[in-house]
Amino acid sequence: MYDQNFSDDAASTDPVGFRIDPVLARSWLLVNGAHAGRFEAAHRSRADVVVLDIEDAVAPKDKVSARDHVVQWLDAGHSDWVRVNGFGTPWWADDLAALASTSVGGVMLAMVESVDHVSETAKRLPDVPIVALVETARGLERISEIASAKGTFRLAFGIGDFRRDTGFGDDPATLAYARSRFTIAAKAAHLPSAIDGPTVGSSALKLSEATAVSAEFGMTGKICLTPDQCHPVNEGLSPSQDEISWAQEFFAEFERDGGEIRNGSDLPRIARATKILDLARAYGIENSDYDDDSVHSPAPSDTYHY
Repeated sequence: MYDQNFSDDAASTDPVGFRIDPVLARSWLLVNGAHAGRFEAAHRSRADVVVLDIEDAVAPKDKVSARDHVVQWLDAGHSDWVRVNGFGTPWWADDLAALASTSVGGVMLAMVESVDHVSETAKRLPDVPIVALVETARGLERISEIASAKGTFRLAFGIGDFRRDTGFGDDPATLAYARSRFTIAAKAAHLPSAIDGPTVGSSALKLSEATAVSAEFGMTGKICLTPDQCHPVNEGLSPSQDEISWAQEFFAEFERDGGEIRNGSDLPRIARATKILDLARAYGIENSDYDDDSVHSPAPSDTYHY
C-alpha cells in the first residue's frame, strides 16, 4: 500500500503547480482520495500529474466516500487523474460509472493482469487515457500484450505489490529484469516510456539514487508519494546541465562543419541532441541556465525517448 504522511501544508506556500503533458510527465503524485483536504496541496505542488487514489490508499469501508470526494473535486473544474480499483474488485464498475461524467484527465488502473482489464475499462471510459499499473508476476508475463491493448496509454510498475507477489527484494539488480521488460514492452508498442514505482521513505539521497535507477532503465516517469518528492524526481528525470550543454555544443559544431552528415554517428547524435533540447523546453528549463562555453560536456550515455 502506497500511503505516507502527506502534509496538508507541504505545498501551501508554493505557486499553483502547472501540469505537464502526460506523454512527458515525470512525477505522478498519488493523493489519498479519502482525505479531500490534501487535494489543494497536491494541486499546488510541483507534480507533473496529480493522481487521486481511491484504490490501495483507501480502506474498503471508506471507498465510497473517497470516490465522492474525488468526483466533487473533478466537478469543481479540475482535471486530475484517478487511480481506480482493479478489474474484478467490488468497486471497479462503480468507480468508472462515477468518473464517466466528470472531467477526469485519465485513470491509473490498478492490478492489471490481462488485456481484458484495460479493454473493458476503456469501453466504459472511452477517450480517457489509461495507465496500466502492472503489479504481479502474472501481469509481467503478459506485459507485451497489455502494452499493445487498445486503451493503454502508458505502463506503470507497481513495485510494492510486485515484490509482495514474487518475494523479490528491492535491490536494483533484483528488479532489473522486471524494469527492462517494462521499457521494452512500452517501446515495442510505441507507447511513451514506462513509469517506475515509488520510493518509500523521506531520505533525499535514497530518492535521488532510486530516480537515477529509473532513468538508467529508460523509465521516464516515477510515482511519488508526497509533494516534496516531486521536485527531485522531476530533476532526476529531466535532461541534466551536462546533457543540455552537450546538445548545444554538438549543434554548434555541426553547423560550423557545414551542417552536412559527416559519418554514421551523426544521425543518432542529431536525434539525441534534438530530444534533449525539446525536453528541456517542454519542462521549462531555460537554456540560459546552462550556458557555459568554458566547459566541454561529454556526450550523454543514454537516449531520451517518448
